[in-house]
Amino acid sequence: MPTVRKPAATARKAGVREQSAQATRETLLKAAIKVFGKQGLNGARVEQISRAAKSHDRMIYYYFGSKEALFVAVIEETYRRFNEAEARLALDLSRPVQALRDVIAFMWGYYQKHPEFITLLNSENLHRGRHIGKSSKAGEYSSPALEVLSRVLGSGMDAGLFRLGLRARDVYLMIASMGYFYLSNRYTLSTFLGETLDDPVALAHWQQFITDAVLRTVLATVPPATS
Repeated sequence: MPTVRKPAATARKAGVREQSAQATRETLLKAAIKVFGKQGLNGARVEQISRAAKSHDRMIYYYFGSKEALFVAVIEETYRRFNEAEARLALDLSRPVQALRDVIAFMWGYYQKHPEFITLLNSENLHRGRHIGKSSKAGEYSSPALEVLSRVLGSGMDAGLFRLGLRARDVYLMIASMGYFYLSNRYTLSTFLGETLDDPVALAHWQQFITDAVLRTVLATVPPATS
């Protein structure tokens, strides 16, 4: 009499295979973030990534197709992690000035805690964004970040604390550029300026400078700069 395979058992096996495949993909992606984060796209090699993942080169090609496709997945994952971390911010919209300070502190702190974020974006910008431009998810990443800032600015405008007509895009670019440029160029700038820009005191000073600059831009009544 032929053996009848039970649907439940088949489903469990399929589920285990899917979990295993997902775990392998995540391990490769995690290793790729580290390697690309240190070497950039051009400097990183497939064998370095597979070795860091304790896997095999063929698995990278199986799950991602190519080194360039893996790099796109890394950029996507990097943005996803940033948005996920920002979404966990407990912002008090009844206090929009403090909420804006909190957003600035988050972005500045995230850049410092995740240097691979800057390295990866630097690498992709050297390629004029041609890899992330191929991503079907690229348009999804800006919305969550801008939505957070839009709600903060909206609450401030409604309360009469912020100038009317502020765009979340503009304020986001202001915060990001001041933080990103400082950190991505801090080594050359340290030599150029003759001071250590990644010293804790210098980093804290620059966070305060960013905060003062943004507040002076958005507040309806501009406060004096913090010394």
